[in-house]
Amino acid sequence: MNTSVTVLELSGILDGIRGNELRREISGLLANGAEILLLDMKEVKFIDSSGLGALVSGMQMARNANAKLFVCSINDQVRMLFELTKMDRIFQSFADQDEFNRQVLAIQ
Repeated sequence: MNTSVTVLELSGILDGIRGNELRREISGLLANGAEILLLDMKEVKFIDSSGLGALVSGMQMARNANAKLFVCSINDQVRMLFELTKMDRIFQSFADQDEFNRQVLAIQ
């Protein structure tokens, strides 16, 4: 099966404003038939509660569209936030895009 992956490279602070942009971006990609979304968070420095809500919303939109959403390259601060809020149980996370490609695309 040849499934395409759409990679979104996020950067800076994921807050209410950027979170709303992310929701719109994910919604548009899913509307255009995206099946797998990978959020590369290598350049994300901080996520506030609104940004976290946007990620959860994106995950829900992906599930509703029978698509999948993954994250990769999260820094230690974001990882700690994910663990504290139990988001690490909701989001499947990978060290980087290479690990994602090895683990997810190999089974497609």
